[in-house]
Amino acid sequence: MKKVLVVVNTKKEKSTSLAKDVSAYLEERGYEPCLFHFDGFSKKNPVKGCEFVITLGGDGTVLFAARCCSKYGIPVFPVNLGEFGFIAGVQPAKWKKCLDAYLSGKAPVAERSLVKAEVIRDGKSVADCIGLNDIVVSAKESVSTISMEVYYNKQRLTQLKSDGVIFSTPTGSTGYSCSAGGPIIDPDLDAFIFTPINAFSLSARPIVLNPEGEISVLIQESRTKEIVLSADGQSVYKLMAGDAVKVVRSENKVSLVYCTTENFYKALLSKRNWSGGPNA
Repeated sequence: MKKVLVVVNTKKEKSTSLAKDVSAYLEERGYEPCLFHFDGFSKKNPVKGCEFVITLGGDGTVLFAARCCSKYGIPVFPVNLGEFGFIAGVQPAKWKKCLDAYLSGKAPVAERSLVKAEVIRDGKSVADCIGLNDIVVSAKESVSTISMEVYYNKQRLTQLKSDGVIFSTPTGSTGYSCSAGGPIIDPDLDAFIFTPINAFSLSARPIVLNPEGEISVLIQESRTKEIVLSADGQSVYKLMAGDAVKVVRSENKVSLVYCTTENFYKALLSKRNWSGGPNA
């Protein structure tokens, strides 16, 4: 039988009961459902050998599955049990109808880019990670600032003193980057968004960059010693002064079922309260 992984977000009440219904549905159709319980953080990659992955949670659950699946080309079918639903495009009441459509090859599937970071220390690669939403270099404590130099294609972009910096994909442009003042990018576009976090300068502004390029962040000595690199706010690695963080577009993409541009704009209007008028 074909194996299907069902990622169950243990912090969502509906997730466990819905997992039983989804598992029964899959078994009736000759699939082997395997449950993986996700509490918001996990270093495991349980997707290898699966036909596709179903996530029962919010966008954060999709981010975890996307990072796991991109390497193997495994599609993600995201059922939205969360608050926003920018990338979890299947509503709980319609999961069965949507899954029927997907299994019969009639469901829309979007290919989304990921961003990749590599940590270079003393000339050696010591860590790497990928994110569907973003890569963030920041102080561990939000009230602290760090110093860094940022280069784009070896061209010095800025000397920055701030809480940190966000490198976002268009998919992640409605997330942390947006909250930090970054632009919202149509998910069908391919771009990098460079967004400083609480920069100690009035001139530090977000920049949209060509994703074909390479961004380098050189970590400098700061009062703050706790500096971290994170991917999608879930995968965290401790940085040191002297480290270089190289950020590029990942060579792999992820397939997201029902993650359409139409759903993106619906969520933008209904969840983010975006409006061109005075009565947002």
